[in-house]
Parts: sequence; C-alpha cells; structure tokens
Amino acid sequence: MQHVTDLSGRETLVRITGGMKVKADRDESSPYAAMLAAQDVAQRCKELGITALHIKLRATGGNKTKTPGPGAQSALRALARSGMKIGRIEDVTPVPTDSTRRKGGRRGRRL
Repeated sequence: MQHVTDLSGRETLVRITGGMKVKADRDESSPYAAMLAAQDVAQRCKELGITALHIKLRATGGNKTKTPGPGAQSALRALARSGMKIGRIEDVTPVPTDSTRRKGGRRGRRL
C-alpha cells in the first residue's frame, strides 16, 4: 500500500494499493503490482505539484515479520525512476519492547 500525505500526516493526498492494479488475488503483494501502484502515485503527485517525497517504510512488525514485503524495493525504485526526488527514507516498523507470545505453540512449527 502506498499512501501519500502532507508533511503533518493528517491529510491524505493519494492512496493506491497493489490490489487496485492487478486482477489475481495472488499478485496483490507482488513487486509488479507495487511498481504499477508507484507509477500511479508518482503521476498523481505530479498533477498535484508534488516533486519530492520523504518515504516511511513499514513492515508488519510486532511479533510478526520485521522486514518489508517483496514490493517495497520495486515501489521505491519505480518512484525514483518516475522523476520524484526522494528526501529521507525511514523505517517505521513497530518493534516490541516485550511482546505477546508468538504463534506456533510450545514445540514450534513442525515441518
């Protein structure tokens, strides 16, 4: 999901997801869908007169995965290629100080 707001973060300017760009459910989180969404975001930003972006990357976090999904890198690359200036890239994934119990049970996930 790519969500463009003003600097304060209060007002949403553009919000586009990978699922809005592809038909198959399995392709929603793919790098290709992220690239298409990023191109749409860049086009809409140019219409609004936005030339530069600060980027905040967020993974699921908590006691789930702490690395961004497969589409994050291709979305960033597509934004840069479309002529948007990129200011800061910041990781805002929520990291627990002490967490709830992870799923998988006492003996873990058995393959």
